[in-house]
Amino acid sequence: MLKIGILALQGAVREHATSLKRCGAEAVEVKTANDLKGLDGLILPGGESTTMRRLIDTYDLMKPLKQFISLDRPVFGTCAGLILLAERIVGSNSCHIGMMDITVERNSFGRQINSFEAPLNIKDIGRGFPGVFIRAPHISETGEGVTALCEYEGRIVMARQNNLLGCAFHPELTGDQRVMSYFVKMVREAAATRPKS
Repeated sequence: MLKIGILALQGAVREHATSLKRCGAEAVEVKTANDLKGLDGLILPGGESTTMRRLIDTYDLMKPLKQFISLDRPVFGTCAGLILLAERIVGSNSCHIGMMDITVERNSFGRQINSFEAPLNIKDIGRGFPGVFIRAPHISETGEGVTALCEYEGRIVMARQNNLLGCAFHPELTGDQRVMSYFVKMVREAAATRPKS
């Protein structure tokens, strides 16, 4: 069975774990560098990106997370997780993990009180996916190797760069497993091509 970690410092950890199990993968909570060992993939969940960054630094996880990504392990960032992955953040001189060639803009769709759900048409996944937006960012620019998978109101809300996947909404808060299944498939394909140790 595939073992997929969830960065468990803050955010919707339990909901991601439930979604992963429904897609046939084992969910592993990641709180230390040691927890990354033996994982086939990793999810960076929603939450508050600045708080998550502070906790990543507190637990000395920045270097191990970058090493994990550099080994071509699939990583999926949702909402705040997307901001953590981005190389550039509008209004900020620095990034967090910064391994995905995108520019993100925070709180693009309003504050928490403006949260909403909208049907999304996602490339390679399908139509009418229930996108849950909570203080969501959007991707304002993509680098050459990045494929935009979904737009909402003319703004990119999901993209992929090789083994990195990011979305501005919360797929784990719906009963629709298509987005999580897509990521699990990415993890399965990457695991199948890895040399056996």
